[in-house]
Amino acid sequence: MFYNVLNKLDSKVPFKRASAHCDIPCKIYDPITAQLAVLTMIRMVDLLEELNIKPSLTPNEQAQFGRLVAEKEVHGHKVKDEITVIWGDYIKQPQLDQFPELHELSHSIMLAASKAKQHIDREATLLLLEKVNRFAEIFWETKGIKTYQATCPYPPAETLIYPQLK
Repeated sequence: MFYNVLNKLDSKVPFKRASAHCDIPCKIYDPITAQLAVLTMIRMVDLLEELNIKPSLTPNEQAQFGRLVAEKEVHGHKVKDEITVIWGDYIKQPQLDQFPELHELSHSIMLAASKAKQHIDREATLLLLEKVNRFAEIFWETKGIKTYQATCPYPPAETLIYPQLK
């Protein structure tokens, strides 16, 4: 009944739509989304650098340049969003006691993501990946899951931290 009342009210005076990671909590957290977002940023920088070495860009290449920059931005936001959700919803005092660096690491990821978004700088995106990988390593350790490093099998072929699942 309450749903019907809210639904009718919403049809007359629409509510603003909200979206967020569930706050039930669902207990489904995984830093791989942030890691993949950083890889995408690195790949966008690589593609932007390929365009940058050309003496001039055709209209199609200029359009591609704009799309690559836009995607880098989107994935920079995704890194921040994913890390913020895990840091804010999953990380509690026991994890902070075990890994006192978590607050500083999370903050440094936010700053590094901003820098990687502001510039076309591969080193900035690699530093961001290093920080996000450390976050992933800590995350899995708080769950008692061992990790390993492997080079991802697609461009930009950088090293990621993966959970060692049975």
